[in-house]
Parts: sequence; C-alpha cells; structure tokens
Amino acid sequence: MAHPARPHTLYEAIEALPEGVTGEIIGGQMHTQPRPSGPHALAGSNLGIDLGNRYSRGHGGPGGWWIIDEPEVHFIRDSEILIPDLAGWRRERMPALPQDQRFEVVPDWVCEILSPASASKAREVKIPVYARYRVAHAWLVDPREQSLEAYALQEGEWTLVGTYSGEDLVDTDPFPEAGFRVADLWR
Repeated sequence: MAHPARPHTLYEAIEALPEGVTGEIIGGQMHTQPRPSGPHALAGSNLGIDLGNRYSRGHGGPGGWWIIDEPEVHFIRDSEILIPDLAGWRRERMPALPQDQRFEVVPDWVCEILSPASASKAREVKIPVYARYRVAHAWLVDPREQSLEAYALQEGEWTLVGTYSGEDLVDTDPFPEAGFRVADLWR
C-alpha cells in the first residue's frame, strides 16, 4: 500500500492541511487554527466592506489602498508566514497584487479579530512579529467585548492610539476618514 509523501518543509505541511484549517509559520513553528466563528467572520466581513469601499475602491473615500481578507503574508518567503484577518497596503508601495498567494510586501496595516482561542496568540505572538517587520498600524477587534483597539508603531514599539466601542466613530490612522461606528461591525 502506498503512503502519501510526507512534507519536507513547514510550508509544505501548511499546504497539506485539511480543508477548514489554516496554518502560519511563526518563529520556525507551525501554528494551526480552524476557520473563524460566525461573530468573528461577521466582524471581519463588515470591517472589510467599510474599509474596502472607501479605501480600496475609493467609494466615499480617498482610495489608494488594497484591503485584503486573510492574506498569506510572507515576511520571509515560505519561512515566516502570518495570516492576519485583514491587511492593507498603500498602492504606491504595492502597485499590483501578487499572482500567487504569497504577499511579500510588508503591509501598512493589519487587523486581528480576537476569539477566545486566538486572543493570546494575537497579542503575545503575532503583534510582536508585525512590529519586528515594521507594519506601521495594527488593529485588534474583539467581538466578545465589541471593541476595537488601534495601535501605531513608534520607534519599534506599539503605542495605543485609541480604544473604540459601541457607537464610537472610528477615525484613526491609517484610515482617518473611515467613519464607521464600532457597533456596525456586529450588526
């Protein structure tokens, strides 16, 4: 009986994961997680719609960005790979999308949507990696707390620039014209 070939690299192991499971390579270790829950997916979809219309498509906003759901960001090709829930690139820095799944330009902004299973990994593992590779802005969205935390990278360290909840209007860098209410992410 023939046995399937074993992956030789961590990236090959990620490519061999079953449907419904995603993988990242962080610090030389593979991290896997199931597809997101309903509230997580809803918050990500609504945020992508709000930012995508204004910043990616230029409808009611300045345009000039790529806003992408769950991009496979290769900080080091096939070796240091993170998949933020959303990420954004200014088009002057990344004029065209990659033809394959590998996004090799460091994003200008990332967003992690927290769940009970992912919150500590996002805060303690992923956010420091984003700082190390100089992602300029990071947002943490928490469906349980119905909140959004916005951070800016300053001198290699994250600085909290705003915490938003309820009917608060989000209007912080890098999207000062975003103009959506945090509560709209859960509606």
